[in-house]
Amino acid sequence: MLNYLWGFMILTGMLWGIANNNLEAVTKGLLDSSAEAITLGITMAGIMAFWSGILEVGNRAGLIEWLSKRLGPVLSFLFPDIEEDHPARLPIAVNIVANMLGLGMAATPAGLEAMKLLQQERGSREEPDRASDNMCTFLIINISSLQLVPVSMIAYRSQYGSVDPAAVLGPALLATGCSTLAAVIFCKLMALKRAVRRR
Repeated sequence: MLNYLWGFMILTGMLWGIANNNLEAVTKGLLDSSAEAITLGITMAGIMAFWSGILEVGNRAGLIEWLSKRLGPVLSFLFPDIEEDHPARLPIAVNIVANMLGLGMAATPAGLEAMKLLQQERGSREEPDRASDNMCTFLIINISSLQLVPVSMIAYRSQYGSVDPAAVLGPALLATGCSTLAAVIFCKLMALKRAVRRR
């Protein structure tokens, strides 16, 4: 679907340029944007490779497991149905830590692994194709994505010549903090509503 959307926007821009006799400006814009996209892609690839490497070093050194244990009370509050020794807790913790560092791309593999483990847990239940409370909570926490250090945003701002790329730290923390709080409240209210219905 996205391919069709992007194709439609590019085609519309080109037709608009032809209709207004500005095809040269449209062509120059396409070429300039392509070059800029490659430069930005290389910059972001370097930053993501660095932070993903740091995350992997932390994982092999046991830091992620240590953080997972420190996040234990938070994980128990968010996911009361998941036991402390459940294999999904580690990838959930990795996902949360990566998102807190603003590494959405590095958080994705751990998020997929956590979802797979949560799905396996409910394989024998009545509605295996329906998301559990834990799966819904994890998804919405992942989307709201509390960010202490928005690495990607700082990199974008730096790439485009911002005088103070890190100025986004405070607003990003406030915005993602509010969205995560709203997500947690929503999940808890929905879980409570479902629990009342089951009685």
